[in-house]
Amino acid sequence: MTVTAERPASARGTWRRGRVIAAFAVLAALLPLAHPLVPNRPGNAGSLLETFLPWTGLLVVPLLVAALVRRSALALVALLLPALVWGGSFGGRLFDRREHGGDLTVVSHNVNDENPDPVGTARALAAAGAQVIALEELKKSEVPKYEDVLAAGYPYHSVQGTVGVWSTFPLRGTRPVAIMPWTRALQTTVDTPKGPVAVFVAHLPSVRVRLDAGFTANGRDAAMDLLADAVAAESAPRTILVGDFNGTADDRALAPITARLRAAQDEAGDGFGFTWPAALPLARIDQVFVSGVRPVAAWTLPATGSDHLPVAATVAY
Repeated sequence: MTVTAERPASARGTWRRGRVIAAFAVLAALLPLAHPLVPNRPGNAGSLLETFLPWTGLLVVPLLVAALVRRSALALVALLLPALVWGGSFGGRLFDRREHGGDLTVVSHNVNDENPDPVGTARALAAAGAQVIALEELKKSEVPKYEDVLAAGYPYHSVQGTVGVWSTFPLRGTRPVAIMPWTRALQTTVDTPKGPVAVFVAHLPSVRVRLDAGFTANGRDAAMDLLADAVAAESAPRTILVGDFNGTADDRALAPITARLRAAQDEAGDGFGFTWPAALPLARIDQVFVSGVRPVAAWTLPATGSDHLPVAATVAY
């Protein structure tokens, strides 16, 4: 007669306990994969999720604690799924992908119209050594301060409404881009030694999270469509679009832009490059998008008097 040893009840229990935790682990794995399926109505829930999509990885932490407390082998194995999915989706962004070299460096910064130190901010940006500096949320009364500091190193500049561009190379054809009733975007051509580069600078409308309306982003989305139309109409073979987009590259609202241009941070960035809020950055809403050039490096600069961090990118062409 053959006697079969039966597993102890405690061992069997580790695979029976924690089914709810395991189910939540599967849901956590689905978020980075199925976020386009999350509806944007009501309240732009999908767009809000995509703004903070990399942070979905933190869902593993409380689930792991719960699995350990329950001593559930089932839940622990299930948690491998969201960990692997997150790693496949965002793991590459943890590393420094910057290279040396390049032909043109661009800095972009929402300087904040309540910036207490415009002079210090301008000096910090000039010290980055970029050939092009783009500024958003310029306060009219503070513009002369930026002009005074940047004049020596950047002889060519133009301010259109609340955005401006400073360059070591000549600018031509600078004009406002109508994305809102007042001017918050511009278009110019930078004549570099290796040929012209079309540069767009934009500051899209802010978004808000409200209890009665959810994630309110209608103004931003409408401006995004108008900006995308202007970029699409540009005939130059090399285009750089920078600014404060009040949205991340993962946000579906930026699809009219990301369908045509690539995010320099995603290709050649140092880490996630979060830019807002400056004191504890949670999302990268300040962007450098490119077309017709190759991103060599992308990074954030140290904090200034603004509530945003400056962003920089070097491209080759």
